[in-house]
Formats: sequence, structure tokens, C-alpha cells
Amino acid sequence: MAHILVVEDESSLRADLVEYLSACGHGVVGCGDGKELDAALGRQTADIIILDVNLPGEDGFSIAKRLREHSDVGIIMLTARGVNVDRVVGLEIGADVYLVKPVELRELEAQVRTLARRLKVSAAPPQPAATTAETAALAAAGWTYDQIAWALLAPTGGSLKLTANERVFVSLLVERPGEPVSRSDIFRALGKREWDVGDRSVDSMVRRLRAKGEEVLGHALPIEAVHGTGYAFAAPVTVR
Repeated sequence: MAHILVVEDESSLRADLVEYLSACGHGVVGCGDGKELDAALGRQTADIIILDVNLPGEDGFSIAKRLREHSDVGIIMLTARGVNVDRVVGLEIGADVYLVKPVELRELEAQVRTLARRLKVSAAPPQPAATTAETAALAAAGWTYDQIAWALLAPTGGSLKLTANERVFVSLLVERPGEPVSRSDIFRALGKREWDVGDRSVDSMVRRLRAKGEEVLGHALPIEAVHGTGYAFAAPVTVR
């Protein structure tokens, strides 16, 4: 079960979303705008926020960007607009899923379940921590980046599928393994104009990628933050 906040100003649609997702076993609260969302977040935590773009006052893009600056909460954006640039903007500011209204409720619930699994909302049994020797062995072992399959292959044999933005990010790092790649270069590769010190979307993406790697592979990815610079792939890697 996921704890969900639905932010939709159209009361009938909001009621339908709350009713349907509640019937699917989730804990759901409806909000009419950004102010109601902030008040709800002050009372409870949320795993996933379903966020309409066209809201009175602060719009959904602004809310999503604000949330992503300090939170890894799952964000599903809904909009009546099908223009591709809106989808790009929504994903760049940190949305996990982007759906165009009218949305099929079963599809929305399927996206909620998929996102909840990725964010590990359903508690998984704790895994024993890797020993120092195991961590060192993994760091020294060779990884493989498969450009065709969009996958990172671990020395242990596991395969981690990458999203489009994760693929761009990992491709940049594995070009020069062991060398830091600046945040400016990462931002430009992702189609952003310039690095904005207040934009934490890349850091949020890396956190989600690391969490996904630990869940799928059972151990940490060799992606390290380099203070004052950016990120580096801290292990030997073969690109194919």
C-alpha cells in the first residue's frame, strides 16, 4: 500500500481518483491546490504525489520542482495538454511519470504500483551489509555498459535497466571511468541550458538510480559524488 496525495482542482475528478485508488488498497488524501498539499504534507508523509499541471495559483511544474529540491517522493504528473515540451519539462524537473488526461484509472493505478515498487514503498527484508572486502572486490571488478540494451551489467552478473535520463548520465560517466564529470557537463548532456546551483534534479536522479541499483543488484553502484565537481564511475567498465 502506498500513501498518496492527489492534487487536482477539479473536484469531481479528484473524488474519482481518491475513491478508485482507495478501493485499490492505497491510503489517499485529496488536495485542491499547492497550499492544501503543503498543509497535508505538514500533517503526514507521502510516498507518491499525483500532481495536476493546471492548478490555480502555483502550477504543477513549480510545485514539482519545489518538492524535488528537498524530497525523493514519487511524482506522477497529470495534464490535459499533450504538447511534448510539457512532458520534457515535467521529466526534467524531477517527475517520475507523466500521463495525459483523460487518464485511464487502471493505467494510473498500475503506474502507482510500479513506482511504489521502484521506491521500495513495500518494505523489503533488510539485506546484510556488504563487508569491506566485498565492497573493495566489487569496486575493483569490471562492469559492462550495454548501449543497445540500455543496461548496466554488474560483475556479479546482474543487469540494471536504465531510463532515458539515466542512460545519458551513465554514458557520460563511463566514457572516462575514474574521472569526475562536472555537473555543468551533466546538465548540458541532459538538455539543460546551464547548471543551476539551486536545481537538485540530477542529485535526485542519482539517489533514485542508486536505490534502484541496490534493490535490483543487491549492492551499491560504483557511482560516487565528487565534492565541488560532480560524479564519477569509480570502477573499471567496458562499453559495448
